[in-house]
Amino acid sequence: MLLALDDARSTAVLAGKGADAEIFGVIDLTSKKETRIGGISLGCAIQFVANASVLGYDVRSAMVLYGEPGTPSLRVWDCEHLWTQYGGALLQPSEPGKGLGQA
Repeated sequence: MLLALDDARSTAVLAGKGADAEIFGVIDLTSKKETRIGGISLGCAIQFVANASVLGYDVRSAMVLYGEPGTPSLRVWDCEHLWTQYGGALLQPSEPGKGLGQA
């Protein structure tokens, strides 16, 4: 069972989906080495962690860091939940004045 994120946290993630993020704790299964991924948007980081197992990575220990210092990190189950719930909306650029699901 996936743990549900509260609405405020989901809203904050969606609002910051274009923010810079870093992913720690990713293991490349081919080389068996830990890889740190930076220079990626929050939305892309969530997509990567949610789909990493099919790409040949172990993300059981992964953490996505974003936002101001003190912002809670996202773990693999958070990313899976967010990707399942919002999918491609996390990758689309934000439009001023439009909320999620508004045309």
